[in-house]
Amino acid sequence: MITGELKSKVDRIWDTMWSGGISNPLSVIEQLTYLLFIKRLDELHTLRENKAARTKKPITEPVFTPTQDGLRWSRFKDSAPEKMFETVRDDVFPFIKSLGQTGDEAGEGGGSTYSHHMKNAIFMMPTPRVLANVVDQLDSIDMADSDTKGDLYEYMLGKIASAGQNGQFRTPRHIIKLMVEMTAPTPKDVICDPACGTAGFLVAASEYLRSQHGDAIYKTAAARLRFNEGTFHGYDFDDTMLRIGSMNMLLHGVENPDIRRRDSLAQADEDDAERYSLILANPPFAGSLDYETTAKDLLQIVKTKKTELLFLALFLRLLQIGGRAAVIVPDGVLFGSSKAHKALRKSLVEDQKLDAVISMPSGVFKPYAGVSTAILFFTKTNSGGTEDVWFYDMQADGFSLDDKRTPQPDKSDLPDILNRWQNRKSEAKRQRTDRSFLVPKADIADNSYDLSLNRYKEDVYEAVEYDSPQEILSRLAALEDEIAKGQRELEEMLE
Repeated sequence: MITGELKSKVDRIWDTMWSGGISNPLSVIEQLTYLLFIKRLDELHTLRENKAARTKKPITEPVFTPTQDGLRWSRFKDSAPEKMFETVRDDVFPFIKSLGQTGDEAGEGGGSTYSHHMKNAIFMMPTPRVLANVVDQLDSIDMADSDTKGDLYEYMLGKIASAGQNGQFRTPRHIIKLMVEMTAPTPKDVICDPACGTAGFLVAASEYLRSQHGDAIYKTAAARLRFNEGTFHGYDFDDTMLRIGSMNMLLHGVENPDIRRRDSLAQADEDDAERYSLILANPPFAGSLDYETTAKDLLQIVKTKKTELLFLALFLRLLQIGGRAAVIVPDGVLFGSSKAHKALRKSLVEDQKLDAVISMPSGVFKPYAGVSTAILFFTKTNSGGTEDVWFYDMQADGFSLDDKRTPQPDKSDLPDILNRWQNRKSEAKRQRTDRSFLVPKADIADNSYDLSLNRYKEDVYEAVEYDSPQEILSRLAALEDEIAKGQRELEEMLE
């Protein structure tokens, strides 16, 4: 858990960057990401130096050659600002960019996915003074604990206060955590987020696996390799997001996830078809695509230009038989009346196994957006299997639903959602007036496969008895008499 002191240090670093002229939050995070990577490379090299000293053997796989010693964080951090600026801009930055381009390996750091997304990176530190100040502040933070590194980065990402392009915005951490806990990943899962952004879903899944299956994922060298390189997969077409997401995974202890540049809706890749056993995603909702720029295999599943429907079609293509998905969709997907909307919902209910629909309040994504959303849980079967669909009416998520999103831990439905999901067999006894309930497949089919909560939830209205009009008029007359009497008395006093 990030401490108040650490938050203050990050805030001061942020203010230094901001006052120095880097005003775009994503640019601030990206520049800090580069510096964290440079610092990490030096830490890795130091570890290998220490191991070589203990074993009295030559250092294996050094990050830096003897001629590159001056590029190490521990060497340039105490330089004069002007000298440090020249070193980082002219030598260190080209060095870290070359790691991903030349095939050079720097073990966990240089050979990571992150290093391969450095080709288009731009050094934006405005002045020697700003760089020296930020380096000094970062150096004062003890990041020996991997949890601290991850928490620090998560806090930085949480400071993104405006939506990105193409409908991108950051999914709240507690909503991600709920979705991961409900899908309960196992070490056998191959997990994908086809619109990964900052890799929040993949990070949360890795943390769940470590906490619930730590012994299994670290039991053997093969298990560790599978966890670090074969479990987590993410796509994005934004190079900045790829760098930030890769570093997020790296700082959370996943050394080499498969995070690739790809326009998921435009590129069909047969190697990825039916490859994944779990999809966790919050894809972009905004906009529509031309048929010419959309992967033809997706259009075969659903003929539409709507990105939210195309992403659902993509999830079905990527999932293995038996694979499951937890994805956030705008409410329009649940009740849209177009042919594509109805066909996709019918497919989820009749051809696959639709497990649950959780309706979320519209304030969950503020201040980014006020759109109403829901979480869909489904399993790919290609042979049906839907019997009852579990609905939950989330009314509070532990934060105020205005732009401030003030923490309100005593007002959260999330623990109840998880508990009822894990014991959902008992939900059959619940009435449709309750917060959660089961709806038989036949009822959904009878309602044209409408999945909106309000279609099935029943409201209870309390009978309210009102006085008769005669009684109300009588009371009004009495009040008027009393007012007139008071007015006469006041007039007499003034005479």
